Order: sequence, then C-alpha cells, then structure tokens
Amino acid sequence: MILKLTAVVLLPLLFYFSPLKDDTSIPWTAARRLTWSDFQSRPDEKATNAALTSSKITFKYSYDSDKGFTYNIGCLFEKNGSWGRVKTDYILAHEQGHFDIAEIYARKLNKMIKAYRFNASTAQKDVPALYQKIMNELAAMQNQYDSETDFSRDKEEQAAWAEKIDRELFKLGDFAAYR
Repeated sequence: MILKLTAVVLLPLLFYFSPLKDDTSIPWTAARRLTWSDFQSRPDEKATNAALTSSKITFKYSYDSDKGFTYNIGCLFEKNGSWGRVKTDYILAHEQGHFDIAEIYARKLNKMIKAYRFNASTAQKDVPALYQKIMNELAAMQNQYDSETDFSRDKEEQAAWAEKIDRELFKLGDFAAYR
C-alpha cells in the first residue's frame, strides 16, 4: 500500500502570537533538526498519510508614538499536531522540508515588513494584508512541494526540492534575524 504524505500549515486568519518556546512547540533553528520524538500526536486512524507536520508562523505587531512600529515573528513546529506512522529517515527529511518551507516564509514576512513604509493611518489595513499575502504564498508552496514530490515518493523531485529549499533559506539568510 502506498501511503500518502501530507503536511498541514496552520494559517491563522487573525494575527496570533504565542511564546517562541514552550513544551508543545519547537522554534525553527538551523542547528535543530526534527526527530521522530518531536511528533507527539497519534496518527489519524482514517488518514492514509505516512506522517503529518503541523507548523505555524506567528506574528505580533504594535505601534505607538513612543516606540514606533515594532513586530515579532516566530516559526514553530507544533508537537501535538504532528505525527508519524511510517518513521523512516527519508520521510522525516520530507517532513523537515515542510518545516523549512515555513521558515522560508517567516523570513519572507520579515523581509516584507522591513520594506514596509509604516503609515499609522493605514497600518491596520496594510499589515494584515501583508501577512495574509505571505500565508497564501506559504500554503501554495507547501501544496506544490507535496504535489511535485508526489508526497516524497518521487525521489528525484524530492532531492531537487531539498536543494531548492536550502537555496531559498540561504538566499533569505539576511532576514533570519526576526527572533
């Protein structure tokens, strides 16, 4: 039986912020790769997936006359929403790819916000629109990743995507300092 691999990216419709580190989430870092012990949820018995990665990009912003415009971004792996049924190194690498893609978009959000020309009269409309644009792009890339790799079953495409993800992370390295 061929198992279908998928990942879920939590796309909050409203701005959501949680601490960058707690017992149920892991902040993205280059030094910390996922392990199967991070996947703490039980597999959905009805799902045919080999594994499921749940990650999210958190974003909080504020502005006032004293501090000006400030923001905080986080890219988190959600332990309690992630599970593995088929626990191989190959599938774990595919799931790491999903988490890495979320980090790419956290960096893209940081880049976009840094380029934003703050306007107090339009910020309540502008900033959520920028965030939603990034979330839409993130969802599209996650779907493209699974589609083009055939949920990791196409080993050649999986290798090509691993290289693509690494190139994107490197290219956006200047925007990794959002923590």
